[in-house]
Amino acid sequence: MPGLKNIYRLGTKELWSLIRDPILLFLIIYTFTFSVYTAATAMPETLHGAPIAIVDEDRSPLSGRIISSFYPPRFSPPQLISIHEMDSGMDEGRFTFVLNIPPDFQKNVLAGKQPELQLNIDATRMSQAFTGSGNIQQIINGEIGEFVQRYRSNEPQAIELAMRMRFNPTLERAWFGALMEIINSITMLSIILTGAALIREREHGTIEHLLVMPVTPAEIMISKIWSMGLVVLLAAAGSLQFVVQDMLSIPIEGSVLLFLAGATLHLFATTSMGIFLATIARNMPQFGLLMVLILLPLQMLSGGSTPRESMPQFVQDIMLAAPTTHFVSLGQAILYRGAGFDVVWPAFLALFIIGAVFFLFSLNRFRKTLSQMA
Repeated sequence: MPGLKNIYRLGTKELWSLIRDPILLFLIIYTFTFSVYTAATAMPETLHGAPIAIVDEDRSPLSGRIISSFYPPRFSPPQLISIHEMDSGMDEGRFTFVLNIPPDFQKNVLAGKQPELQLNIDATRMSQAFTGSGNIQQIINGEIGEFVQRYRSNEPQAIELAMRMRFNPTLERAWFGALMEIINSITMLSIILTGAALIREREHGTIEHLLVMPVTPAEIMISKIWSMGLVVLLAAAGSLQFVVQDMLSIPIEGSVLLFLAGATLHLFATTSMGIFLATIARNMPQFGLLMVLILLPLQMLSGGSTPRESMPQFVQDIMLAAPTTHFVSLGQAILYRGAGFDVVWPAFLALFIIGAVFFLFSLNRFRKTLSQMA
């Protein structure tokens, strides 16, 4: 009982210290509100309003059909330019695509020849360049085929593909962006808050006061874990309700309570990681640099941005030791696909084991740090 009282009182002290820190409070509010909202709404479609220019040296009915086939929202209205403006427009970045239709293009098509069209692409705009080139080729082939057949029709296909969009029938990017931002924010803030709490103790000199009190290193560490973890958990729950469901009207298929239970296990691991980093760093700037080294791999290689199956096998195996890998897996399964505990229990078990290992490892490091200060 005395140990539980110490953990409760030390955790309460951490909460009061956080309330008196306006910068961290602003970071929490911003991360779980504005950042989540912008991640859902500010991410453009892969091809949206792409600027395209056309050099029409044929000036035939077929070239006119091709020009009129590019329209919003995928492309901006095509600009007709001369061949002398093509290079300068690309150099100035005014066009992502420039299509050059050569002279006698329609004549050669009707004669059964295979005339060539030149498509210049600004490959520095990577997402538009990759997707747009395929779309432009499909549009041109469709217009030429209809022009040669003299009528618009759909050719019968040998196989008919019936597509069913599961879990996101309208392919809304906002559904993915908002929820993944919450998952990433839970990881980031849990590490920052616990690490900052320990460094704040050291910078203010209160860590020496704790050393002379009848408290153990485990009690000090657990108090920081439960207090900062509780703040992140409540902020994530509020963001799911008020930002994701109310403001963005994004449906959540599964149980929010089950997701928060998984987030609790994830916080157990990441808050321990934050304390471990704080024992290595001497001040907040050093802690920030360590955060960059740790946080980027956790977020980029966990399967949230790119499916793990697309990564090298070595990376897949290494990232199994990261809590974010299992948290992203259970988060997507619960929030997107409505999975129950019978489906995600392996991820829960993995998070518990990883959290326990991280906690014991961080506690050992924390004890050594305190013994050196004593």
